[in-house]
This record gives sequence, C-alpha cells and structure tokens, in this order.
Amino acid sequence: MSGPLEDVVKRWTAKRKSALVIEIIQGKTTVAEASRSFDLSPSEIEGWVDDARRGMENALRANPLDVRQEYEKQLRDLQEAYGEAMLELRARKKLAALMEREDDN
Repeated sequence: MSGPLEDVVKRWTAKRKSALVIEIIQGKTTVAEASRSFDLSPSEIEGWVDDARRGMENALRANPLDVRQEYEKQLRDLQEAYGEAMLELRARKKLAALMEREDDN
C-alpha cells in the first residue's frame, strides 16, 4: 500500500481513519490488507467503513440530522432490534416448553 498511511500508525485519529476508509472505498486497499498492515481486526475496520457510510448518508440528506439526533436514532433502532430479539427468544422458549410437555404426554 502506498500513500499517507504507509507509516506505522500508532494512534487512529478520525483523520487517519477517514484516510484509510477512503483508500478502501477507492479500491486502493482492502479491509484484509489494511488489517494485516496495521494489525487491526477486520471487524474494527469494517465498523469504520459502516460509520463512514452512515455519516455520508446523513451529510447528503436534504435535512441532515445533527450528531445528537443521529446518535439517538441509532440508539432507538438498536433498542427496537434488541426488543424484537428478546420477544423472539421468549417465543422460542415458550414453544420449546410446550413441545416438551406434549412429548411427556
């Protein structure tokens, strides 16, 4: 990999993360290559790419949300997903218990 990220990066500032994400988006490097080069986990780098994508989408909205609104929206989305997952888990446990009762009869 060539460019501003060649040097060993000790501290991943927002500016450095942005530079790496741009290189990935432009196809100059891949998540796997960056992971090996900088001793970072692929999931961490993918998280930065996802954050950048969300930030770009928000910035390009007709009425962008401010940082607090965006954070609150993401928090609501996560809480909703968590609630749905918990309901599904309870339903599966209930179904398993009913099936066990039927098997016992």
